[in-house]
Amino acid sequence: MDSEIDTKRITAVEVEIQSAYGFMFPKGDRGFVSKVFGWTIACFSGARAGYQAIDARYHDFEHTLQGALCLARLLRGRHAAGATPVLSQRIFELGIIAILLHDTGYLKRADDTQGSGAKYTLVHVTRSVEFAAELLSEKGFAPEDIKAVQNMIRCTGVNVDLSSIPFQSDVERIVGFALGTADLLGQMAAKDYVEKLPVLYLEFEESARHNNGRMTAAGSFASAEDLMKKTPLFWERYVMPKISQDFGGLHQFLNIPYPAGTNLYIQRIEANLSKLRESQGAVVS
Repeated sequence: MDSEIDTKRITAVEVEIQSAYGFMFPKGDRGFVSKVFGWTIACFSGARAGYQAIDARYHDFEHTLQGALCLARLLRGRHAAGATPVLSQRIFELGIIAILLHDTGYLKRADDTQGSGAKYTLVHVTRSVEFAAELLSEKGFAPEDIKAVQNMIRCTGVNVDLSSIPFQSDVERIVGFALGTADLLGQMAAKDYVEKLPVLYLEFEESARHNNGRMTAAGSFASAEDLMKKTPLFWERYVMPKISQDFGGLHQFLNIPYPAGTNLYIQRIEANLSKLRESQGAVVS
């Protein structure tokens, strides 16, 4: 696994996901990854009829690619570890589709001229679920497959009650939890995560203006500096318990070698948090 893939390079991410897909399913659809990447690029670039290109500056297409790359690596690691239940080709494919569509709720319709898609922060998961149904219905997906993608996307909601998600099978739940894990780890491990936190704050601020002062389900922040100071606590009190307990510790399948090797995602996140503490004097207890 190449730990230095540049997530600004769409093709590089696509190739890595194709590699995971081919490793897990040697007889799978060789055109699948390219096809769904084409759909997603069209959605985020403004080529989909009725929608504008993504204009949220933190939740941009690279953010989606970071999560997608992490998910493919995690599922590949789980497969290599011989974990059960074994994932089918179809559930893997639906998981990749779900992670690629999980933040389409930030997309604005063509006639939406006010602000950026960040104003939808509080409702973006619901909007993403609706967008996925719209797109996949057009592509001829079966209702149960659409529901699976929607359930997986719901796993990315902050403070979502996971027990309320109507998973149709154990494997669907596992991939949903893997997706939720990858969404968190993929962004927090990014090389420029610390530098982009002020941009994230601006999204929260715009959302608050759009929602009568209500900021986010993740908490309220007085400033970008305040968000940066609280980020280590977000990791320690929300993300780590979430991925370790709620999501069943699936992040361990990113350990190289499994089970006791180095987790490059956790390692990078810890480096980002150290950078934050040094530059912001963050309170960590």
